[in-house]
Amino acid sequence: MKTATTFAAGCLLAGSALAETPVLTVYAGDYIASEWGPGPQIESLFEARCGCDLQFKPGDLLPRLLLEGDRTEADIVFGLNTDVTKKARESGLFAPHGVDLSPLTLPIEWTDDIFLPYNYSETAFIYNTERLAEPPEDFEALLNASDDLKIVIQDPRSSISGLATVLWVEKVFGDRAEEAWAKLAPKILTVTKGWSESYGLFTDGEADMVMSYTTSPAYHIIAEDDRTKKAAIFPEGQYFMVELAAKVAATDQPELADEFMKFILSEPFQRMIATGNWSFPAALPREAWPEGFKELELPEKVLFYSEDEAAAIRDEAIEAWRLGLSQ
Repeated sequence: MKTATTFAAGCLLAGSALAETPVLTVYAGDYIASEWGPGPQIESLFEARCGCDLQFKPGDLLPRLLLEGDRTEADIVFGLNTDVTKKARESGLFAPHGVDLSPLTLPIEWTDDIFLPYNYSETAFIYNTERLAEPPEDFEALLNASDDLKIVIQDPRSSISGLATVLWVEKVFGDRAEEAWAKLAPKILTVTKGWSESYGLFTDGEADMVMSYTTSPAYHIIAEDDRTKKAAIFPEGQYFMVELAAKVAATDQPELADEFMKFILSEPFQRMIATGNWSFPAALPREAWPEGFKELELPEKVLFYSEDEAAAIRDEAIEAWRLGLSQ
C-alpha cells in the first residue's frame, strides 16, 4: 500500500511539474514547422536555453491572426515578409521587439522596431549549366531570348515568391511591366500555385530556368555536392526578400517571447538558419557563412520596395502580369 501511495504521489508531482512548464506558441508557415524545415532545430535550440515548451502551430499566418484578434493563442509569428507587413502593422496586434539591431548584416538598412529579420535572399532565375550553358546576361536578354527557352514561375496571387517576382518586374520595367510579361509569356512553360511544384519541375528537367532565390544553389552545393545549378545575376538588380518574426502584443508569455526574439539574432540561431532554411542569415558576416554559401555569386544591386510601396503597387503589378500573359 505504501509503494502504491508513493507511486501515486510521484505521478502527481511529475504531472504538476509538466503542467508548470511554460509554453511558447509560435505561428509559422507549414514549411517552417515541417520535419525538413528549420522548425525542429529552432525548437531544440531554444528549449535547451529557456526551460520551456516551444510549440509550432503551422498554417496561414496573417489571415489566421487577423481572424483571431486578441483571442489568439500565438505569442510569436514567424515567417512574415515585407509584402504583408503594412497590413500586419496596421492591425495593432504586434508589440515592439526590443532587440538591438546593430548585429544585422542585411544588404539594406533596417530600423523596424516591430518586425525582426532572421534570414533573407533575393529573387533569381535558377538554371542548370549542363542544360543552359549560356544563360541570359540581363533581364532584357531574357525577354528577347528564343521562345524555345522554357521557364517555370509561381502565381503571385498564391505564392510569396510569385508576388516577389511581379514586384521585381515592376521595379525593373515600371510602365513597361505588362510589355515585359507579354515578351516572357511564350517562354513560360507553366505557372504553378507554389514554389515547391515549380522547383520540382526544374530539377526533374522539365524546364531550363525556374523562378527562385539567389541562395537556392547553396542547397545543391552542400546537400548534393552539385555545382551545376546557378542563379542568373542581372545587372538591373535582384529583388530583396526578407523573412521576419514578430511578438504578439496579447501574449501571455511576454518574458519568454522577448527571450525568443533576442534568440533569433544569436549566433547559434543564425548559424543554424542558413542551412535550416537555405537563406542568408540576417546577422552573420559573410566570412561566418557556411562554405557553400561563400561560393554563391551575389548581386551588385539589390532592389526593394518598402512595405508602403509594396502595398500600393501590389495590385497594379499583378494586373500587369495577368494582362501580359493573356496576350
